[in-house]
Amino acid sequence: MIKNRIREFRARTHMKQEELAARVGVRRETIGNLENGRYNPSLVLAWRIAAVFGVPIEEVFTVVDEP
Repeated sequence: MIKNRIREFRARTHMKQEELAARVGVRRETIGNLENGRYNPSLVLAWRIAAVFGVPIEEVFTVVDEP
């Protein structure tokens, strides 16, 4: 499972889901699904999201082992 801190990074930068979606080339619903853990991003999308916030991918996304 992949956990993410997208909502936290958006809040820090006062960015709406719509703006992030436009900057990475997806729909707003995709960002919402990512934030709620209903969707795991492709590596390219994860990289684009991290790049928008100017941080390494590992600061936004973490792989968590499920029991």
